[in-house]
Amino acid sequence: MTQSIEVFLCDPNAVLRGKWLPGSALSKLDKGVAFPFSLLGCDVWGREVHETGLHIDSGDKDALCLPVKGRTVNVPWADQPTQQAMLTMHHADGAPFMGDPRHVLAAQVEKLKARGLTANVAVELEFYVYERSADSGRPRPAGSLTPGPDHQDMYALRDLDRQRPLMDAIQQACAEQNLPVDAFVSEAAPGQYEVNLKHRDPLGAADDAVMLKRLIIQIAHKQGTDVTFMAKPFADHPGNGLHVHVSLADTQGSIFADQNSGPSKLRHAVQGLLSTMEEAQLGFAHTYNGFRRMQLGSYAPASLSWGENNRSVAIRLPEADPAARRLEHRLAGADANPYIVTALVLAGMVKGMDEGINPPAAVEGNAYTDASLTHLSSFMDDALERFDASAFVRDALGSEFCRIYTAVKRAEYATFAGHITNLEHQIFL
Repeated sequence: MTQSIEVFLCDPNAVLRGKWLPGSALSKLDKGVAFPFSLLGCDVWGREVHETGLHIDSGDKDALCLPVKGRTVNVPWADQPTQQAMLTMHHADGAPFMGDPRHVLAAQVEKLKARGLTANVAVELEFYVYERSADSGRPRPAGSLTPGPDHQDMYALRDLDRQRPLMDAIQQACAEQNLPVDAFVSEAAPGQYEVNLKHRDPLGAADDAVMLKRLIIQIAHKQGTDVTFMAKPFADHPGNGLHVHVSLADTQGSIFADQNSGPSKLRHAVQGLLSTMEEAQLGFAHTYNGFRRMQLGSYAPASLSWGENNRSVAIRLPEADPAARRLEHRLAGADANPYIVTALVLAGMVKGMDEGINPPAAVEGNAYTDASLTHLSSFMDDALERFDASAFVRDALGSEFCRIYTAVKRAEYATFAGHITNLEHQIFL
């Protein structure tokens, strides 16, 4: 018998906000749960951002939050029988509240549907297993505290073996929650791993990513292990990415598979993403830390670039049979909101196909050393101003979401800009 039920919403910062209810509430869940609209107007620290207009100045009103079909599942890491339910936020009359990022992606999916198109999406997430130095207490990647040079060991089975209890537990929990995990990989730094999800519809793929992140964190905690999806947790190691693979289909199948028109449509979609990438950047790197990830040679994209079978670029076309032809968007950090990332990617692809413009020449070799490429900004304030001024972004995400999101990001940037670091103290004190 279910003892409790965990209900939650995914806020614009991809933070899950919710509460625990008694198990008896399960039978009444379809009638909705009351949460204040203001849950979607908090910064990354969970503080109210009054400029969103969602807090006490408007009366801090309650919304109607309804369960997502098929997303009420068992909680494998709980000590007592517990269920977990994903919710979306609505007005009292049942209309979607468009400050909810899941509704933002749903609207983009409907736009595709009106064109006779569907999207097939898969998400890849990178994360670190970390430990703390006994001397300083500072976090470091697992395996990096041993004497000698760090062991990068990319794709090494022994690195997976070192974390076998954790990886086995994650896979078992994913099976219990019907999360379609595909592959686990040892990544480009000690203690860094990537988990891939299988292709499916955009909303389902983003839901999977949201639930997988919580599952990995909770299973790790259960085993006494620390993990992080922070975009750039360690200055001297690669950051964590959220990579999105996308193909588009009509009633005849993948529009990229056609031998005659497929390649040109795919190139046009690539150009749409490149032409909107700077103005949409804040949706892919949404925190001050996220901009630290975009460093030359770091396996994170640093320029407006694309290429075939090339991991140094922002938009990669993986080697694939025509039926599996797709693009991989590599810009987002692992802490980004998968609904917003996917919505911006779909909108950029459609814009590119509408305009029918070919991208510049594909990058051959190392994009980090190509001086002809336009580099993406490393500064959050630059990206915020472009995002706020962008008609493309407002059309892709909706004016209500953009108003809330930019208010939150301005507040966060002001906090970071006002923080005096230890490095500054070392210079002047």
